[in-house]
Amino acid sequence: MIVVFGSLNVDVMIAVDHLPSPGETVLGPGYELTAGGKGANQALAAARAGAKVAMIGSIGGDPLAETALKDLRAAGVDLSHLATVTDPTGLAAICVDKGGENHVVVASGANRRTKAAQFPEALLGPQTLLVLQMEVPHGENWSLIRRAKEKGARILLNAAPAAPIPSDVLKLLDWLIVNENEAKQIAAAFDIRTEDARMAARALAKAGGVTVIVTLGAAGAAAFLGSGDSLSVGALAITPVDTVGAGDSFVGGFAAATDRGRDLADALRYASVGGALACLHPGAQPSLPMLVAIEACLADLPAVQSA
Repeated sequence: MIVVFGSLNVDVMIAVDHLPSPGETVLGPGYELTAGGKGANQALAAARAGAKVAMIGSIGGDPLAETALKDLRAAGVDLSHLATVTDPTGLAAICVDKGGENHVVVASGANRRTKAAQFPEALLGPQTLLVLQMEVPHGENWSLIRRAKEKGARILLNAAPAAPIPSDVLKLLDWLIVNENEAKQIAAAFDIRTEDARMAARALAKAGGVTVIVTLGAAGAAAFLGSGDSLSVGALAITPVDTVGAGDSFVGGFAAATDRGRDLADALRYASVGGALACLHPGAQPSLPMLVAIEACLADLPAVQSA
């Protein structure tokens, strides 16, 4: 099964004509409250893509908590290991312009209290695919990754938002998923300095002996293996409405396909289609596609090739 260790938020979505510049006030017609947080988004994406999923994280004892959990409950995600803390439920303010681009500011709130100790030993083992991001305390991530590897779990880290990764932790990962900017930032922390995201991802894969997947927006994604091999997958031809949640849909779709036993090439195809479909509707969790929608579009995606 998939166990997601990460953040849960409520997103305040505001549609604007253009994204604000520093010091600029931009008016929007209204706002919408939806569930979010990278951890919760990826848990829901994996569940909708057909996986059995448990979510481990923290929420506040406030009315926003129910908004944060509603869609996860509806999808059958196991929430029995969540902690309720005194801090408020995490909140993200998201502005989305007419082209689907966005600005995001996150108030971490309860997510700062998430601890690796919340993770039950019974959920750690070869049967577990552990999925993590970077919206909870990084030290808790590293502690859990080390525990999980000792128990034989498979480990996927989506290093977003980007931050340095300890060298020993990088070597414990099975998969590292990043976007172009994140690939370059994380590589720089290892003294790998390049403006080419693919080169950064390839160097990280070699340094850690890990499969590094870099998402490339409308160009799809590329995977670089520690062995030196590489794969490239394209993207569906779409007109995006809102790119919020696209990366999380990619990660969740990849995790679900991998957990079903799909090989890397197939998992990349599921992930790419899931990421694209999430751009067709506003909001993070409301846009995450179901497995039937992903599978209906797989034939529209070109075959995976060597990168």
